[in-house]
Amino acid sequence: MFKKILVANRGEIACRVMRTAKKMGIATVAVYSDADARAPHVLMADESVRLGPAPAADSYLKAELILLAAKETGADCIHPGYGFLSERESFARACAEAGIAFVGPPPNAIAAMGDKIASKKLAKAAGVNVVPGFVGEIDDTEHAVRIASGIGYPVMMKASAGGGGKGMRLAFSERDVREGFEATKREGLASFGDDRVFIEKFIEQPRHIEIQILGDQHGNIVYLGERECSIQRRHQKVVEEAPSPFVTPDMRKRMGEQAVALSRAVGYYSAGTVELIVSGADFTGEGFYFLEMNTRLQVEHPVTEEVTGVDLVEQMIRVAAGEALAFAQDDVTLTGWAIENRVYAEDPYRGFLPSTGRLVRYRPPAETRDDEGVTRVDDGVAEGSEISMFYDPMIAKLVTWAPTRAEAADRQVAALDRFRIDGIGHNIDFLSAIMQHPRFRAGALTTGFIAEEYPEGFAGAPASPELRRKLAAAAAVIDLERAGRAAQISGQLNGPVQPSGESVVTVDGERFALTIESLGGVQLIRGAGEPMELIGHWRPGEPLFVVRIDDATLTVGVERKGAAWRLTTHGATHRVEVLPPHIAQYRHHMIDKLPPDLSKFLLAPMPGLLTQLHVVPGDKVEAGQALAVVEAMKMENILRAERTGVVKAANFAPGESLAVDAAILEFE
Repeated sequence: MFKKILVANRGEIACRVMRTAKKMGIATVAVYSDADARAPHVLMADESVRLGPAPAADSYLKAELILLAAKETGADCIHPGYGFLSERESFARACAEAGIAFVGPPPNAIAAMGDKIASKKLAKAAGVNVVPGFVGEIDDTEHAVRIASGIGYPVMMKASAGGGGKGMRLAFSERDVREGFEATKREGLASFGDDRVFIEKFIEQPRHIEIQILGDQHGNIVYLGERECSIQRRHQKVVEEAPSPFVTPDMRKRMGEQAVALSRAVGYYSAGTVELIVSGADFTGEGFYFLEMNTRLQVEHPVTEEVTGVDLVEQMIRVAAGEALAFAQDDVTLTGWAIENRVYAEDPYRGFLPSTGRLVRYRPPAETRDDEGVTRVDDGVAEGSEISMFYDPMIAKLVTWAPTRAEAADRQVAALDRFRIDGIGHNIDFLSAIMQHPRFRAGALTTGFIAEEYPEGFAGAPASPELRRKLAAAAAVIDLERAGRAAQISGQLNGPVQPSGESVVTVDGERFALTIESLGGVQLIRGAGEPMELIGHWRPGEPLFVVRIDDATLTVGVERKGAAWRLTTHGATHRVEVLPPHIAQYRHHMIDKLPPDLSKFLLAPMPGLLTQLHVVPGDKVEAGQALAVVEAMKMENILRAERTGVVKAANFAPGESLAVDAAILEFE
């Protein structure tokens, strides 16, 4: 077994690998860029080595610096994590030449599967179902148009070396191909150094299913069931679960056997994932097709670990050390259900715009593991950490396991409520809304789930009348505690005013006239239907209020905003007013301040680089017309006119950096 492992990565996955290495008694080495000098993965490691400046191209992608760090620290193996150098044949080969074990597959397997065009040809030769399409070299846009027309719309254009949702565009017409082909090439070149593109048929009602593969260097290969990864946004996975609510045991067997056959054809060992696309309209289970093989550990590997009991990182290390798998295919069993949600630094209320900045407050839910279920948080940040523009915006992965799918989803909702993140935008409300969505609960998933269920964007999960009742009760108790604390301040003019326990609570416009009666540690709330028994204590300043109402636990995020409360729970933030009855009767006379009119400006929806400006002052624009292109997180975002108008002023020029909400254009 190895003595010392260098983790050639950062953040969550670096911490994940180190936890297992420490459990195995292996010393750990971290590498870091200037942006990560005080990051949790650096503090967790036994040793650490600086690579260079913040940009990945100057640090985490510098293979020669990582190999030098391994030699200087005496590391005898390198785990690449995911992303960065994890799927680079040249890095795996360089490790072998340096006499350092690469914790991953052999270089030839990485090369064979890393090129999407070559991998499809190999898959077809191995007897694996492949999506109809063109897998050769595409000369130019005209060639792409001819290919797409021959396949039949809709088609998907993909960068050959792409991944992580980058370098992919869906085309429903010739116009879409003409507009998107060159952009797809540019994204592939910018993100992966390869501008080759291939085109394939877009499967209607697609489900994204992937098979986890594990092999050793002695020819043993097993599959560890499937993961359902259909809930995606812009081809980036958001929710993953194992097993899939769609896959039958027969489908699982056929998918797994094809995945093993492909792995065997390229001499694969270590952990890997064969991604399949399945037609949701085909309930026979015959319509599944090979997409690609990821020759690394997947972000979503924890759900497989929870249902199989196999530590995939440990197995990767043991395989790299030459050990044979200690189990066979017949030993693999799937128990219960696991769901993973990716907590991202993005604002779902503003079109999922990326958010960068400091984690002013970061308090994840407590991890639990017992017979009833598992709540697991895999993260690589801490309170005070910086979410940088240089790297992936994932904050944490929340994983829950329970005996049934519904129970696993319920645990997700409860755990998401207990997250507390301040300082940046995040998608926790959105994740909670998905977990509660009737279509998710029914398992009727496709990759179009988010676009179909939230066509106008996300505005928070709808609150049931029962939830509004409970929020009103919680708000009344919170405000009573605040008023009681205020009454204890000495030296008040005319003496302190003791709260009465009566209040008028308004939750999202619905009014409740409530009274609170204390009965030996239990608060009895009357005035909102049936009386409610509330057990819980909140102190002013606490960000969370964990309370039991009628024998059910509710966790509420608490924030004071002016004269009102902002209470967050179950996927939405609610504005709640609590007023004494004698003041509430005059509430309708108070005038609410109107927000400013920003319709005459084109605002930058995210921090980024203005790469193109298509108009100049004096130009007339029509609704839907492309006005500017902003590049953020290596993705090009086209900003379009919302209505007809005339450009009055342009405040920025191409090449300039933009802050969020910067006024790029002003209209007359």
